[in-house]
Amino acid sequence: MRLLRYGPPGAERPGLLDGQGRLRCLAGFLSDLDGAALAPDSLERLRRIDPRSLPRVEGRPRLGVPVAGVGNILAIGVNYRSHAGFVPLPAEPIIFSKHTGALSGPDDPILMPPGAEKVDWEVELAVVIGRPARRVAVERAMEHIAGYMVANDVSERDFQSDRRCGQIIKGKSWESFCPLGPWLVTTDEISDSGGLHLWLEVNGERMQESSTADMLFPVPQLVSYVSHFMVLKPGDVILTGTPPGIGMATGRYLKAGDVVRLGVDGLGEQCQRVVASAD
Repeated sequence: MRLLRYGPPGAERPGLLDGQGRLRCLAGFLSDLDGAALAPDSLERLRRIDPRSLPRVEGRPRLGVPVAGVGNILAIGVNYRSHAGFVPLPAEPIIFSKHTGALSGPDDPILMPPGAEKVDWEVELAVVIGRPARRVAVERAMEHIAGYMVANDVSERDFQSDRRCGQIIKGKSWESFCPLGPWLVTTDEISDSGGLHLWLEVNGERMQESSTADMLFPVPQLVSYVSHFMVLKPGDVILTGTPPGIGMATGRYLKAGDVVRLGVDGLGEQCQRVVASAD
């Protein structure tokens, strides 16, 4: 299934895409696509619905974050082997977090913080938890995943590392710095999360292109590893790292008016215009 939320910010409604790519409303079955809706039994009930029986949503409404009430946004640093030679590859996953205030829809604008000069892009595969995970074995990790999304882990590098006492979360958490979607694709539609093509363009120029097969720590290992340090709950999101090609590596950063397009095979595409924050 391809599950989504549509409508104005703060007033999104749950929906899904049918087999012909048409948007259908799920509001008669769910109050929202929150953690409870992502539980295995809830997803199984949704699978039994004939999409043709659902009201069709006309026009092209705004798409919001596919998951309501995200509790935690956890991210993994340096997780592609092709980083070798640029930075040392870690022996264990590097975990950091983004504030949930950074969440935005897949095509919402990227807002540049006042005075920002090093706003960067990162295409990533996002994993959504559907069942609580506490010290989960790698072999059982997939049982705790509801689905996958496209993510852009936007960063302000000066806030992140160049200032005195740099802290990653400061550079990752400005509003609009975590576009997710356009939809959540459940695991039954993605047979192998370890072989997905992902890419990102800035103003039509391809900046990132790789495959999740290049991950140093694949999805099941990440879920297992993180669950040994904190309890993962339904609706939590893990950003699994980005391949080479980010602005920090070249000294090229986003500016107002730039257009960022990105996608992951089978999960859809995002498109954001960069705008200056009003304050």
